[in-house]
Amino acid sequence: MMAQRAFLENIRVSSSRIPTSGEDMADSFSQTDAPVDLLIIGTGMAGIGLARELRRLGDTRSITLVSGDSADEYSKPLLSTGFGKRLTPEKLAKKSAASVADELDATLLSNTHVVAIDSDRRRATLEDGEHVGFEALVLATGAGPRNAFDIPAGLAERFFSVNDLDDYRRFHAALAPGPARIAVVGAGLVGCEFANDLLAGGHQVTLIAPEATPLPRLLPVPLGQALGRAFEAGGIELALGRTVSRAAAAAAEHDDIALTLDSGDTHHVDAVLMATGLAPRSALAREAGLDVSESGIHVDRTLATSHAGIYALGDVACIDGVNAMYVQPLQASVKALAATLTGQPTRVRLGAWPVVVKTPLLPVVAYPPVGAGAQWRIEGEGDTLTALADDKDGQLVGFALTGGAVKRKVELSRAVPALLG
Repeated sequence: MMAQRAFLENIRVSSSRIPTSGEDMADSFSQTDAPVDLLIIGTGMAGIGLARELRRLGDTRSITLVSGDSADEYSKPLLSTGFGKRLTPEKLAKKSAASVADELDATLLSNTHVVAIDSDRRRATLEDGEHVGFEALVLATGAGPRNAFDIPAGLAERFFSVNDLDDYRRFHAALAPGPARIAVVGAGLVGCEFANDLLAGGHQVTLIAPEATPLPRLLPVPLGQALGRAFEAGGIELALGRTVSRAAAAAAEHDDIALTLDSGDTHHVDAVLMATGLAPRSALAREAGLDVSESGIHVDRTLATSHAGIYALGDVACIDGVNAMYVQPLQASVKALAATLTGQPTRVRLGAWPVVVKTPLLPVVAYPPVGAGAQWRIEGEGDTLTALADDKDGQLVGFALTGGAVKRKVELSRAVPALLG
């Protein structure tokens, strides 16, 4: 116990000093493998939320959090509304990493990457070769962007994905003072929300995607068409049913990017936001021998992985075959895992929580049916549409709403089955 206390004192973060990688990290670590009680990899809503919930429950164990970014606390949903609200990165951040560490009475290592996990020896290896031993481990590594095409090396600084506060800082700086011409590649949830937000922020936006309508995974075609009409009426240029075949620097006298589509059309833009989907960051778990698939790290209803004492939480976790990358499932998972870790094994329950899409040009709410085979019934007219999804037995298993129909959200949420009851 004394060795562990000495180890913790050596790496404790205070408001005046946050260890980072390199020489600073070397100064912050002792050379012992004395374990911490709980190691959390990831400081997004999942990682910080779990530590905060444990402290709320009165848990006094030693906690170390490791973050690949600055580890400042922020609300991730605000990333896709920040430009419209004229939020600087400083306004988006709720607390500095140092303040978070002090609040949680925890060790927080920012800008530090874990490169390996030894599940047998129960330790994590950092990029500088140092080790952090643990009694219990929570993987809250989230999900990262997928790229739909190769980005030319010489243009890499003009292509962005925004998945955390550091990404937002870089994108915000690149667009200043604005306005800018921006191509958003991808018409899923992230792409549509950012397209609407960037337009509200005064930028010129082109939305490019291979699908024929926006939000194809959430909305049946008629409702997707309604959202597309609203986007065009608001001033977003649509290039749907198209892929980018080539990206290149434009002529020397024009400081822009030329995106050539498979149709042969070329769009000249100042920056490109890649929003072509997210993939769970599960490489560490896979290399450690945990049960992993494309859907994430496989966990049971208590969020336990295939290895005792190791858990997964948030966007990286596939719970009983379900990976729901939304705020409400994450919050429910945080509460369940905190209870489990404090001695009250608790199964995660995910209710019928629809996705509220942040597209003010046309409000959208959707609770897509799980699996294939559901049949859609469309009601309404104009942009106020209700889509009801029935299974083969005629039971309501999903819905989608646009415009004025979003007021039916509560009513229909009570009629569909829970995601994980």
